[in-house]
Amino acid sequence: MAAAVLEPLAVLCPSGGVPVSPRSAAVRSPIARRGPSLIPRFSGLRCASRPPRVAARRVNAVGRFPAAAVVCEAQETAVQLPTVSKDTWQSLVLGSDVAVLVDFWAPWCGPCRMIEPVVVKLAKVYEGKLKCYKLNTDENPEIANEYGIRSIPTMMIFKNGEKKEAVIGAVPESTLATSIDKFI
Repeated sequence: MAAAVLEPLAVLCPSGGVPVSPRSAAVRSPIARRGPSLIPRFSGLRCASRPPRVAARRVNAVGRFPAAAVVCEAQETAVQLPTVSKDTWQSLVLGSDVAVLVDFWAPWCGPCRMIEPVVVKLAKVYEGKLKCYKLNTDENPEIANEYGIRSIPTMMIFKNGEKKEAVIGAVPESTLATSIDKFI
């Protein structure tokens, strides 16, 4: 399964910064300059007076930034795993009445970012039977040391307050599902 990191994307809005809806007439694209194009309305899009990051090549011929831009806010609405920390470890993981999968990760770890969508998907599939959390090993080194985390990403399965199994690395969804099925 491939994963991608979303970056903010800014494209020019029609004149006046008015959001474009599917019913509106065609809007001439200032980028393509080939003819009319439609920008349909999507959830997670809004018009902004200034894009969050505008590359130098997007400056118009007059040398100014465009008057308005459509800004993709999808990364703000993306589903994420709930976090667990040293303070909540006992109650959320060890005290859970169902099996728990903990994703040990760090923000700088590329494979950790690749495996997170897989864990989010499995959390939805096993909803009610399994709780899934992520633990930042940079912010919680005590717990990482206690459970012998030497490589990330590491997914650990806990049941009845005990560590049952660990899966190390960005593995396929089927590998994680097989490990989870043993304990639910």
